[in-house]
Amino acid sequence: MKKSAPLIPFVKKKNRQKNLLQQKEARKAWLFLLPSLLGITVFVLLPFSDVIRRSFCEAMSQSFTGLSNYKTVLANEAFRLAVKNTLRFVLICIPLLLCLSLMLALLLYSQLKHAGFFKTSFMIPLAIPAASMVLLWKLLFHERGLLNMLLLHLGITGIDYMNTDKAFYVLVFSYLWKNIGYDMVLWLSGLNGINPSLYEAAGADGAGPWQKFRYITLPLLSPSLFMIGILSFINSFKVYREAYLISGNYPHESIYLLQHLFNNWFTSLDIQKMSAAAVLYVLFFVGLLSVLQIFDRESE
Repeated sequence: MKKSAPLIPFVKKKNRQKNLLQQKEARKAWLFLLPSLLGITVFVLLPFSDVIRRSFCEAMSQSFTGLSNYKTVLANEAFRLAVKNTLRFVLICIPLLLCLSLMLALLLYSQLKHAGFFKTSFMIPLAIPAASMVLLWKLLFHERGLLNMLLLHLGITGIDYMNTDKAFYVLVFSYLWKNIGYDMVLWLSGLNGINPSLYEAAGADGAGPWQKFRYITLPLLSPSLFMIGILSFINSFKVYREAYLISGNYPHESIYLLQHLFNNWFTSLDIQKMSAAAVLYVLFFVGLLSVLQIFDRESE
């Protein structure tokens, strides 16, 4: 005990030096983060706090109206239609995109010889501007477009795709075509992070391809699934550009999305309704993220 006593001041000194070093590194980190935090505060948090305030007020007089703006929004038929179409689009597109991109990633992962060529091919749609892609869709899906001309030669009467319920499926195809390569590359990065020795050990124990996929690939891809799902959900709201450029402010009711609604309310300066709808949208988005994080933690 007497011999170890002189070590106590030395240990305390080391701990103080370690704490000072950590505090110094923390101050440096906050200095690097400060510009971004200031930008987010000025351009995101403060404007959105004003949106929350406006959602409880009348637009012109700024008088407090309570929840009347929210009641007006929830009773609005255009809002209900936009929410229904947006949810339908998300619930159909995201599972399809995740499954198809994962299938392509697995195929490329097993065929490393030509993987680079196929990855480049599937990533090309991301480099095509939205306006150019819309021109392609008009050439294909217009009432007198290439697809209807081909059907006419086969003896089948064509339809005006963008002015019928088929417009929704054109939009789904557009979203899948543009984003499948991006998600495929993200899946490939997750697959490359799995240790090949796990598959070798499973194969030595007699596991087949399905058992390897179920018990090794899927569990180890769960972190990638969460990230890719969030990015796919965010990208699903970018499809509004194509819908707007094809059909304008008021497209066919099957592709009338929340983005159309917000754009039309902004054009007509319905600030109180737009503010209330924006708050509802953010609450839904935050709630969805919270639920996904809970499921992601449970899966780990």
